[in-house]
Amino acid sequence: MRRTIVERLAERPQAVGELARELPISRPAVSQHLKVLKDAGLVLDRAVGTRRIYQLNPDGMGALRAQLDRFWSRALATYQQVVEEDSEKS
Repeated sequence: MRRTIVERLAERPQAVGELARELPISRPAVSQHLKVLKDAGLVLDRAVGTRRIYQLNPDGMGALRAQLDRFWSRALATYQQVVEEDSEKS
């Protein structure tokens, strides 16, 4: 569900109510997911009147992307090493 929320926020900033209308979960559940995303540094919020508008945090998303790039680089390097070792044995 958090991935879906991130996808929706990538389209445009939204309030909890807007997100909840588009999702098959309750408004409190959306709020709980947003809290986790905010605590992880992936989402920012700002007050607009009585509502809170949520948007992606570019810095947090950039850090996540960098971490995923490092993970996949290591995984692919390890895979390449295994394939090359298997080729040498054959």
